[in-house]
Amino acid sequence: MTAHCPEDPSLERHFKGHRDAVTSVDFSLNTKQLASGSMDSCLMVWHMKPQSRAYRFAGHKDAVTCVNFSPSGHLLASGSRDKTVRIWVPNVKGESTVFRAHTATVRSVHFCSDGQSFVTASDDKTVKVWSTHRQKFLFSLSQHINWVRCAKFSPDGRLIVSASDDKTVKLWDKTSRECVHSYCEHGGFVTYVDFHPSGTCIAAAGMDNTVKVWDVRTHRLLQHYQLHSAAVNALSFHPSGNYLVTASSDSTLKILDLMEGRLLYTLHGHQGPATTVAFSRTGEYFASGGSDEQVMVWKSNFDVVDYGEVLRKQRPPATRASSSGTLTVSILEQRLTLTEDKLKQCLENQQLIMQRTTP
Repeated sequence: MTAHCPEDPSLERHFKGHRDAVTSVDFSLNTKQLASGSMDSCLMVWHMKPQSRAYRFAGHKDAVTCVNFSPSGHLLASGSRDKTVRIWVPNVKGESTVFRAHTATVRSVHFCSDGQSFVTASDDKTVKVWSTHRQKFLFSLSQHINWVRCAKFSPDGRLIVSASDDKTVKLWDKTSRECVHSYCEHGGFVTYVDFHPSGTCIAAAGMDNTVKVWDVRTHRLLQHYQLHSAAVNALSFHPSGNYLVTASSDSTLKILDLMEGRLLYTLHGHQGPATTVAFSRTGEYFASGGSDEQVMVWKSNFDVVDYGEVLRKQRPPATRASSSGTLTVSILEQRLTLTEDKLKQCLENQQLIMQRTTP
């Protein structure tokens, strides 16, 4: 779509280089790099600076199903149909460490907010947690009875959420390793799940064309969207927590306003299924990928000044982790308080509007 006014999301640029469907995209912390995985067995690391050459990382023996930057941006994880996870250093050399992770396709990989551990999900029906720097398997979560498509840590790292072809979303306590709750409201396979930046709720996407949002404290279904005409393959929360972007096999991306519970935009860019979507860490951009082999970068054009700027100004200095020497950036607490304040402010604004319109 073309941008009619500055507030509309606009297509900034698109990257061509993959030779098969794009499966996954993720931005680095500083938004200077964008990683993508593809059915062509390669990872690409694209530079947001124009005229910079992309890196192509070859190492996996089969389709790359997922990519995720570590919170500091110094490492990049990928999972593959070859049953392994690789941790890459995203520079021109592209060196990687291999984890023989599962006995079937690895569908999902996600770093904890402190970067010390990561979680994987697989067609072997398990979710596994690993130590990043000790390069060691920690424990397995195995109550799903079908393929696990996605697993994510909560922003505070205390919970893990997983989505499966057994039509459930499961919430796990990382310390006790117990399943805290199973959400069974999906009418089909659950393709993707993620935590709201505040950590208080989760959104899940399904093959039944729906997106559902649950409160993880009360386990109540908060919102239910049936806006796509085909399977929803991925979703991503804007860092403010106010918006959600979805990618669907109906070839569209949709942006939802979570505060008002309504559809804001439908974006047409991909030819064929849109398979993946992710906001940048400040929310200024989002990237999408599709079975058309394209990676597209969109400018959000909303909430940037009142959220992105604040985040950049208030970002505390990076702290150096003693043992590993990698930088860990502790902007999470900052982000959570900002989100809560923002939420309160939005609710207060809504009340004011209601008072003005009520006779």
